[in-house]
Amino acid sequence: MTPTYSPNDDDPSTKSAPKSGLLEGRNMPCFEALLLRSRPHDPIRTAIVHPCDEHSLHGALQSRAETLIVPVLVGPRPRIEAVAAEAGIDLTGIEIEDAPHSHAAAERAVELVREGKVEALMKGALHTDEIMGAVVHSKTGLRTERRMSHVFVLDVSRYPRPLLVTDAAINIFPDLETKADIIRNAIALAQSLGIDVPKVAILSAVETVTEKIPSTVEAAALCKMADRGQIKGGALDGPLAFDNAISPEAVASKGIVSPVAGQADVLIAPDLEAGNMIAKQLTYLAGAGSAGLVLGARVPIMLTSRADGVIARVMSAALAQLYVRNRQGALPGTLAKPIAED
Repeated sequence: MTPTYSPNDDDPSTKSAPKSGLLEGRNMPCFEALLLRSRPHDPIRTAIVHPCDEHSLHGALQSRAETLIVPVLVGPRPRIEAVAAEAGIDLTGIEIEDAPHSHAAAERAVELVREGKVEALMKGALHTDEIMGAVVHSKTGLRTERRMSHVFVLDVSRYPRPLLVTDAAINIFPDLETKADIIRNAIALAQSLGIDVPKVAILSAVETVTEKIPSTVEAAALCKMADRGQIKGGALDGPLAFDNAISPEAVASKGIVSPVAGQADVLIAPDLEAGNMIAKQLTYLAGAGSAGLVLGARVPIMLTSRADGVIARVMSAALAQLYVRNRQGALPGTLAKPIAED
């Protein structure tokens, strides 16, 4: 199956030529389409939190070269400049907010958001709990009415559209209301990517509801919440096993009638362990391109791994730019509500 995804083909924002050869020679047509979609839009001011290694600086500077972000480097200036000099990275014209260590960098980056000086955060060379600790602080953090969750966006060579997988990084054992917010966050991101009505598959081990598998009962409840208007903007179905969510052949063989089955845009995992394994299996076994965001805070957070390469960082920046501009109403054909109003 050859990927054919092209968000909103009648949208002039997808007609520009790629700006660089970042994805040249790679089979990532979905990511290419998303980069094209980002072209007409202004870059977002982004705090790069503690970019004290070569990967962090390269990712930030390449995202800047793609006109996705305007980086603000937040961390110890001497260390940042030393890493840049050793790696041959030119920091001319790059704003640096001096902070003595990683914890201070995370706190200052959050302050920059609260001051209205940056529109997104990108994780650098620090632990996830350091940046997220500052983000979730009850008094000085970036919480909203929405529960925060992480969304992977994968470019799988044998799947004809971007595949969103959630939650694989934040919520370990989400309850029903948390899963509802996980779905709301994923729908908002999918719409930012040009998927007007995302098809959301709520996963379990089987496609029938049984009290012996609690995730099937929750899937049914979430679908009824969508029927009642408690979850808006997407087409939901579940429970669905993984094969029934993404394989038209599996759907046909089981006689499933569904607007979602076999063509899902979004996979909702029953818990973090399942979501994490799905995303990593597709990345490491199927060779999928991977990017992702934490949503539900005041601004999107690019929670890349310290081991992630430039493509993952740049594509996460593309997701963040599209998400921010969509919320501001800058993208055609999609919703643009502030997150706390959904």
